[in-house]
Order: sequence, then structure tokens, then C-alpha cells
Amino acid sequence: MDMSDEKELKDLRKKIFITGYKGGTAHLASSFSCLEILYTLYTKGIMQYNVAEPDMQERDRLILSKGHAGLALYTVMWKAGFLKEEELDTYLKPGTHIGGEPCMRDLKGVEASTGSLGHGLSIGVGIAITQKLDHLKAKTYVILGDGECEEGTIWEGAMSAAAFQLDNLTVVLDCNQVQKMTTVKDTIKTVNWKEKWEAFGWSVCEVNGHCIKELYTCLSEENMPGKPRLIIAHTIKGKGVSIMENNPIWHFKLPNKKELKYFKQELGISDEELEVK
Repeated sequence: MDMSDEKELKDLRKKIFITGYKGGTAHLASSFSCLEILYTLYTKGIMQYNVAEPDMQERDRLILSKGHAGLALYTVMWKAGFLKEEELDTYLKPGTHIGGEPCMRDLKGVEASTGSLGHGLSIGVGIAITQKLDHLKAKTYVILGDGECEEGTIWEGAMSAAAFQLDNLTVVLDCNQVQKMTTVKDTIKTVNWKEKWEAFGWSVCEVNGHCIKELYTCLSEENMPGKPRLIIAHTIKGKGVSIMENNPIWHFKLPNKKELKYFKQELGISDEELEVK
């Protein structure tokens, strides 16, 4: 990761935190774990889209299945130009269209309303099939959480994608090993995700989910003919703030006064920036 990306990502984490803090609630840790994934897709030329024409038929689609990280998606979409900063700053305020989880009704560029876990892959499969039927070169990307893969609908989608040979479909698994108030391992024991997805007919690669270079290299590669692809992105839940990293209690929590000092110090936040105007 070069210095410009490092600064950009720190600034985006800062923006996510300030926005969530002022809004009164946010899934901060989940948003921080998938930030590099979203950043690479939207700002490194991986996804094809046009902010001026968000409904263009040939656009690539992104489904954030782990919709509770919606604030990360909205912040990166702001960076990409889909919404203005003053819109993002209305997050969770009365009359806003920027809510806690993505809603396609409220913002152009959001391809699916998500938040009820387990459904994003099935939506992505349907979109990828339609792209094939319409002979489009467009691709579909889905971001899943590893805890979300406990949902049965994920595996129905996985089987269908392989059966329909959806080589225009790429899933990025945000593999942070933490879910809600515990760990994935404590919930479903040890899972070999690579082995499991390959058994369902997918090609699989693994990357450091916080390394832009590794994400870019893998995402830039074409899928194997006739095969959907899974990218296992090994991440840290709460990446960027020491007291939040790998700590399950931060799944849905804002800091108290004592904890706030870590966020301010490590993200470079001033008291003035946290004032609600």
C-alpha cells in the first residue's frame, strides 16, 4: 500500500467514525474490516460505473450482503462521487435518505437493499444470470461476511452460481473471524472456507484483505471460464483502532468517554470535529 492509499483509508475511517458518532449508532467494526475491499473496487478501476449515468446498462454491480457495514459503502460511494458530503452528513438524522443499511430506493448506485443476512449472494446470482442473458460484459460483485455464511441461503446461491456457470460473478468473503458477540470458530467450529467453496464448484483465491496491492491483483484477474470466483479476504474486525480490533464487543457499539480517546488519537480526530451542529 502506498502512502497516498494509507492516508486515504485513514481519512475514510475517520469519516466513518465521525459520521456514525454524530448519527448516534453504527456498526463501526464491520465497516472498518471491509473498507479496503470497497475502496479497491470503487477507486482502483476494478468496477465499471458512471456516476453521471448510474443506471447505465453495462455497469458492474456491487451487492453488500453484510449490509450492517452500510456506512462503509456510503462513505466510499461519497468518495467515488455518488453523493455529496452534506448528504452523507445527514446519516440517521430526521428526514435523511442515508440509513444504517443500504437501500436501493434512496440512492442511485446502491444495487440492492440488504441487511437481513444471507440474501445478498442470491440477489447477485440473479443479476449475474440476467447479465448473461442480456449478453452484457458487465460483472457482479458480492461482499459477504464469514459469519453470514452460516445462513443456508448462501449455499443455495453458491450451488446455483456454479450450476449456471456464472464466470461474471465474484464474491469477496470478508473473513474477519468475528460475528456479533463471539467468534465464528466458537459458533460453527473450524471451517476451511477454501475447501468448502471449491467443493461447490467455485475457483478460490486468498488475500490479505487490508492490502490494496493483493486485492487489486486478485480482483483484476479474469474468472476461470464457466466458474464463479470466491476471494477470501483475511481481515481484522475493527481494523485501525486498537481497542476495537478483533474484539467482539464492538460489533454494534459506540465508545464511552474513556474509550473515545483511542479513536481520537489513532484516527486524528479533534473535539471540534465531533461537535453536533
